[in-house]
Amino acid sequence: MWGEVTEPPRTKRRFLARALLLLGAPLGVMQAATPQTVLPVEQAPYHVPAFNNEHVRVLNVFIPAQRTSGFHRHSTDSLGVLIGEGPRTVEGLSGAVTSPPVRTAGAVTFSFYSREPIVHAVTVTGDTPFRNIVVELLKSGPEGFTLSSRDGIAGYTLVLDNDRVRAWRLVLAPGEEAPAVTQTAPGIRIVVAGNELVERVPGRPDRGIAPHPGEFFWQDVGITRAVRNVGTTRLELVEVELK
Repeated sequence: MWGEVTEPPRTKRRFLARALLLLGAPLGVMQAATPQTVLPVEQAPYHVPAFNNEHVRVLNVFIPAQRTSGFHRHSTDSLGVLIGEGPRTVEGLSGAVTSPPVRTAGAVTFSFYSREPIVHAVTVTGDTPFRNIVVELLKSGPEGFTLSSRDGIAGYTLVLDNDRVRAWRLVLAPGEEAPAVTQTAPGIRIVVAGNELVERVPGRPDRGIAPHPGEFFWQDVGITRAVRNVGTTRLELVEVELK
């Protein structure tokens, strides 16, 4: 009939969808709800597996500014060494969002995720990327290693000691040297700051290393090492041994 306006079917569907929403109809009437995708942490965006052996898996976590990790699950006991961070938010599956305080580079944390697994998403809200080295312990409990003693050794400070790991912070100014320590349990060295060091092992030539923050080195047992800062900046390492 003349004067009748025929509405395209697509427009009708859009109008009906809006009407149903206004009337409180379930979203599923028009479109099935999309469930949150939860990934294991080693598959999450910006969480890159960088090393693994029978004892540990190391994740290089680097979330750029204005990016999110998406929801992921932590279920393995884990140690973290912070390389750098700025403002960020952490969201749980319930929708609760928190804004943790910004920490200083070198902060060492440990989470017993095997006892209390968590799911969350981390979003960087500022201009500073979030950088963390995460060491996941692959065994379900302590492996029975005998740890080295670094009490009273110049440069070393105990920063973490629980039933899974022990960790020390080693800080050396340019030109300073830490006395030799014999590694009696397997572990890992994580670089927080510094630009050049020399590692001295008896019976071997001195070895120069030019590390960068966030680099890490697996440490086998039975090696005696002294460390000297031959660089131009403060050297900071976190050294971890497994129990």
